Amino acid sequence: MMTPFVMFQKGAGRAALDFWASVVPDSRIETLELFGPEGPGPADTIKRAVIVIGEQRVMAHDSFIDHGFGFTPSHSFFLNCADEPEIDRLFDALGEGGRVLMPLGDYGWSRKFGWVEDRFGVSWQLELA
Repeated sequence: MMTPFVMFQKGAGRAALDFWASVVPDSRIETLELFGPEGPGPADTIKRAVIVIGEQRVMAHDSFIDHGFGFTPSHSFFLNCADEPEIDRLFDALGEGGRVLMPLGDYGWSRKFGWVEDRFGVSWQLELA
């Protein structure tokens, strides 16, 4: 079995998972294992978690090692949205505090498509199904 994996730095993982689970339909945090006071990571940061986004399981971790890299738009989550209100809501919610990579529009492969980077640096492609 293959499971996508996202690694956060500076303890941002819990806020990201809580945000995604509250914004994306059919999403939930399935498991959440936190570091305790004994470490090795800071207490209450994610040792290992699984979030279900739509129907896709994604593992997550808060790295306690400072890495010289983060997320890039070359890896993104792709969501097929059921209707106009859903794609508009998700685009606005996911893009709040982040940045727009491609505004919502008709780019020829979909009636409506948009690409945003959320406040955690993770990018999302949204398409009207």
